[in-house]
Amino acid sequence: MWHDLWIALALVMVIEGVIPFLSPAAMKRMMLAVIGMDDKSLRISGLVSMLLGVLTLYLVN
Repeated sequence: MWHDLWIALALVMVIEGVIPFLSPAAMKRMMLAVIGMDDKSLRISGLVSMLLGVLTLYLVN
């Protein structure tokens, strides 16, 4: 189980690094957009992201 968790963490790090590697300017624009968002919008986007992740895990397994 721990092995699978480390693999998942490594994949998250790889995926998270793709955008800044390919387009640093787009990453900066995205960060500026996030700074301008209110807390409620950030929470909702985080919730949607978590739900999509759980749904994807369910469908894959």
